[in-house]
Amino acid sequence: MWNLRCFSCLVLLFAIDVAGDAPLVIARGGSSGLFPDSSYAAYIMAMDTSLSNVIIWCDVQLTKDGVGVCFPDLKLDNASDINIYYKNKKSEYLVNGVSTQGWFSIDFNFNDLAPVIFFVDNFFTQHNPSMTSYIISLSRNVLISYISSPEVTFLTSIVARFNPKLVFRFLRKDDVEPSTNQTYGSLLKNLTFIKTFASGILVPKSYIWPVDNFHYLQPYTSLVLDAHKEGLQIFASEFANDVHIAYNYSYDPTSEYLSFVDNGVFSVDGVLSDFPVTASATIDCFAHLNKNDKPQEKLLIITFEGASGDYLGCTDMAYIKAVSDGADVLDCPVQMTKDGLPFCLGSINLVDKTTFLQSPFSNLSNTVPGLNITIEIFTYNFNWDEIQSLESAISSPWSEFGLYRNPKARNDGNFVPNLTVSLVDFLTYAKSATTLSGVMISINNAAYLANQGLGVIAVVVEALRNTGYNNQTAKKVMIQSKDSSVLKEFEKSRYELVYMIDDNIRDIESSTISEIKSFASSVILTKNSVFRSEDDFLVGKTDVVQKLHSSNLSVYVQRFNNEFVSQAWDFFPDSSVEINNYIVVAGIDGVITDFPRTAATYRSKYLSRDSIFMCWVIGNRCLGYKHRPLYFSPVETGGFLQFMARQLLPPAETPNPILSKSDVVEPPLPPVAKITPAGNESTTDASPIGQSSVVAGILTCCLTILLADLVIF
Repeated sequence: MWNLRCFSCLVLLFAIDVAGDAPLVIARGGSSGLFPDSSYAAYIMAMDTSLSNVIIWCDVQLTKDGVGVCFPDLKLDNASDINIYYKNKKSEYLVNGVSTQGWFSIDFNFNDLAPVIFFVDNFFTQHNPSMTSYIISLSRNVLISYISSPEVTFLTSIVARFNPKLVFRFLRKDDVEPSTNQTYGSLLKNLTFIKTFASGILVPKSYIWPVDNFHYLQPYTSLVLDAHKEGLQIFASEFANDVHIAYNYSYDPTSEYLSFVDNGVFSVDGVLSDFPVTASATIDCFAHLNKNDKPQEKLLIITFEGASGDYLGCTDMAYIKAVSDGADVLDCPVQMTKDGLPFCLGSINLVDKTTFLQSPFSNLSNTVPGLNITIEIFTYNFNWDEIQSLESAISSPWSEFGLYRNPKARNDGNFVPNLTVSLVDFLTYAKSATTLSGVMISINNAAYLANQGLGVIAVVVEALRNTGYNNQTAKKVMIQSKDSSVLKEFEKSRYELVYMIDDNIRDIESSTISEIKSFASSVILTKNSVFRSEDDFLVGKTDVVQKLHSSNLSVYVQRFNNEFVSQAWDFFPDSSVEINNYIVVAGIDGVITDFPRTAATYRSKYLSRDSIFMCWVIGNRCLGYKHRPLYFSPVETGGFLQFMARQLLPPAETPNPILSKSDVVEPPLPPVAKITPAGNESTTDASPIGQSSVVAGILTCCLTILLADLVIF
């Protein structure tokens, strides 16, 4: 049994074009977050879409005949299909004193590895069994900028014989460095010793910004300042777009990078990343900008229930953070209480947005097939005081992937004090927020509510009038609905009427557009109605946006999230790259987002900072470039499919429908029913608008009928 000393004995870093003193981007195995680590495609992608001075990382392993190959692990089966080609060549070695089984490079000659899917660097043609001799020989023909190793002995053996900079790589703090028999945590305390054989150190990012057991940032350490004081460069590793980063960053990798390179206190000298495209864009586009920079891109940022990516939607905290994050328009999805009060909540079903099932009311249940909801606890079954007694529960739409939103604030959010915000409270707050350009009121289920004796149209009209929105122009008022019958009730108003097409469509008929123009001036589309995707890969782009624009209809798109699983792989997955493509390629007029800070970052607007969520971004330099670099250029639709073998292509899905006129045309809203106590027949209000503001008397008596279908224990 052989005894191998380390997992990664040597890393070579090749400079493409060394220039400038900005933090370096080091592409770990190329673009290894998108392609197999150290593959040809990964290296080409990294060089094409990164800063011109990108450093290409090659984790060197030696073959049996002394050839160096780039591979991310001592065990070849950890990132290749070698076990398919050599099923019976599995070996066992002691690796740092631990018995380890697998396929190892030292068991194979260079030519044996030709069919195996990983990158073999053709520069490595020297046949020498000594790593030290091999690297020195290699350096005569290849430009090597840095050599990194986690072994003290190796670096001390070449420090006097080698020109490239030597970087000591720290592993986990509890791991033992074999030549000194000290833990890396202990060696960290003696940077003066490290300086005797290295010019820099490479550390996991947690060495600089520790994270607690709940995945929140702890105060930064003094390591960067200490290293610089000692004359050492310091590089941070373990950056990737598709991993769970600290909640403080709101799933935005750009925000994380900036906390290391532009936090006002220190900056690392480089970052080691699986997604060098994002690291490059961060350093060039977003770092070290003027705080007085103004927005450079015309993009309307509309919230989805406020900053619902960070707090429970439609609460005071979500709205306040959305304003501080740079949102233009705050939205309020209007629901109704039993006693006739309109308020903001993202669903008519309390189960979706609250801890109702754990409340004293949990013994109530109902099913109304017309609304296609399985477990239904409707807002209109409860008075405002009862709804205020419920606790909030932050929405995590990607929890199936283990991605939860701000768990520390899972039940935070109130408004002096209540679960959600009443419509009047919402409008009053938005009117006082000087940075906001307007509000969007969403009205759905109006016909159903009318049959329950609730006229949501009337109370919205009155709330807007009572708060002074009906006779002012300082704040835009947008009325949004997926029901054309709702928007037609506002056709005589001065408000912007927004029609939501909540189904994915592949096209839209001209007659449909003409019908939409008769009752709306703007349209909301789903993301998939703009860029078509299958199995998270882009397969095409529709012409729906262009057709709507040709009829002078503004187009907004929903719903933009930061979680990496919400973006197609073609977007790297990077929320800023995704937004850039919808703006530059599709030409949309605005985004509807759970994370307004990310959109404001892209657009180049100064952002503030709060006590929990760090905000390092103050602008986007790349928007001002005449020729935008590839790391800030639109992606090629369907570009990733060309790298896939035919048998791995996603199966063709049923085409999305074409939106026809019949999908849009609806009958007028029914009059609001006058609900009377059980035993009496109900009558209807002749007014098409619905009830007046004095609804409490009518609504008080409607509970008997509404609860007739409920099981009460």
